[in-house]
Amino acid sequence: MNNRRGVLTVISGPSGVGKGTVIKRLFEIEDNLYFSVSATTRKPRPGEIDGVHYSFKTKEEFEHDIETGEMLEYAVFNGNYYGTPKSAVEQCLSEGKDVVLDIEIQGAKNVKKMMPESALVYLLPPDIEELKRRLVGRNTEDAETIAGRLHTARLELNEAPELYDYFIVNDLVDNAAIKIKDIIEGERCSKTAMQEVLKQILEEAENLA
Repeated sequence: MNNRRGVLTVISGPSGVGKGTVIKRLFEIEDNLYFSVSATTRKPRPGEIDGVHYSFKTKEEFEHDIETGEMLEYAVFNGNYYGTPKSAVEQCLSEGKDVVLDIEIQGAKNVKKMMPESALVYLLPPDIEELKRRLVGRNTEDAETIAGRLHTARLELNEAPELYDYFIVNDLVDNAAIKIKDIIEGERCSKTAMQEVLKQILEEAENLA
């Protein structure tokens, strides 16, 4: 018997905290995980495959999905829409697969509103100086951009405690990935995740009475 509904886990954190690296490691150590493919209206880059890297949509298609409630969350960057299609996530959850979303704090708010049973995890740097060191170490942005990212991080850190369920310090990638794995395993046993199993067992118990 496996009527368990999957667990939806949202992972967020400030730019430079190492979300991508931690999520990659999480998928290496944990089975039954599905990473939701985001939708976007931007054009595919060389080598990108529709349905693998992104689900590529026209602006009209994306806006229709917004109007019909198909987008769990969405945002606009550089004139293009980016978002999380609801139907693909819902299908995986209904099949008992656990879904991981890598989204920012505004998107996390929308997901929590539409799917309040989701588990929201916020990755923290060991300290702000380490976050700055990681941003500088990427060698991809100028000092002004880095300063802007640190300012955004401070704003997020003030807001996150009211929204997120779990906080993990990303000091070592393996440690952070294992802690997220433990959170997902704990959520799998929650009353919400086990509703269908509980319902079936109770029905069977009534039939035995």
